[in-house]
Amino acid sequence: MNRVLINLEALHDNLKTIGNWMQMHGACWTVVTKVLCGHQDTLKALQAMGVRSMGDSRLENLRAIERIVPDFESWYLRVPDLTSTCDVVCLTDVSLNSEIRIIESLNEEARRRDKVHGIVIMIELGDLREGILPGSLIDFYKHVFHLPHIEVKGIGANLGCLAGVIPTVDQFMQLVLYRELLELKFQHSLRLISAGSSAVLPLVLDKQLPKPINHFRIGEAIFLGTDLLHGGILPGLRGDGVVLEAEIAEIKKKSLVPLAETTSMTPFISEVTEDRSPGQRGFRALVSVGNLDTEISGLTPLNTRYSIAGASSDITVVNIGDDADGLKVGDTIQFRPNYAAFVRLMDARYMQKEVAPSIADFERAMRIDTFEVAPVFA
Repeated sequence: MNRVLINLEALHDNLKTIGNWMQMHGACWTVVTKVLCGHQDTLKALQAMGVRSMGDSRLENLRAIERIVPDFESWYLRVPDLTSTCDVVCLTDVSLNSEIRIIESLNEEARRRDKVHGIVIMIELGDLREGILPGSLIDFYKHVFHLPHIEVKGIGANLGCLAGVIPTVDQFMQLVLYRELLELKFQHSLRLISAGSSAVLPLVLDKQLPKPINHFRIGEAIFLGTDLLHGGILPGLRGDGVVLEAEIAEIKKKSLVPLAETTSMTPFISEVTEDRSPGQRGFRALVSVGNLDTEISGLTPLNTRYSIAGASSDITVVNIGDDADGLKVGDTIQFRPNYAAFVRLMDARYMQKEVAPSIADFERAMRIDTFEVAPVFA
């Protein structure tokens, strides 16, 4: 059986640790749940852990969260398009925005429902994802500031998400100055600078991040503990929150080098074998997980002696070594996924997803060890 195991104790420890970091920085934060793809048991566990502010980029996932966690504060983390503004207003409290036409549509939808929708104006700082150019900020804000059913909660930015731009203190200081400029010109305070992410946590730990950066949207560090600037796991976090168990369907001693001429026209990337002699042999295990299920290049065997040789759409070949290491057909090999592999695993309809311990056992434990990721706008 192939399954993704989500370690609730590891998630709980990471949430508490990050929560302490947020408290020391004086920031509020929102748990980014999009990687879960609406997985009910993990969402229930997050609720039991005290999470009340959640952000997602899929409206379907937000509907699932609403059914499970009816009292949560919802953030829509993908810039809305015109066809989705009705659902965005119905399902979310706050959305990230960079287009005037979209905000006008959100205002109209909010008017129809007699409510006020919160927005964060996203500013482009070099990652070349969503965001208005800084030079147009004054005119942009002037246009949306007086919309009666829109409340500008603050400004924000995304760094390290698309182009891999390393966040710098100078970039964050620009945001601080932009907020000061808007508040001075329009005589209206903006509560948030929402520019924190998992990629920014190393700056928080080093006490380099300017204090006015006061809202974080954190996902990857909670589930995987990843240090996105330096690699590895962030100090104090756990990296065992998610494990893929893949069942061995075949294990045999075979040549480690193809026995015939090869071509580069294969649909998926395989290992490089130039440094191996033609007669070299070793044990290879075939596990029944492939590129159809996940990003194979994002999997790392927990046993450091193993290595992934390659994969097709349906199977992955793992080099075990000179002996079978006690493995047999029906056993499983465990892998740690990176973020890209994890999100594809959670979205794969063929993949079983489980939490450990059970929700019932975990909720009993939470009664004596609770904390809160409170709503930002409580």
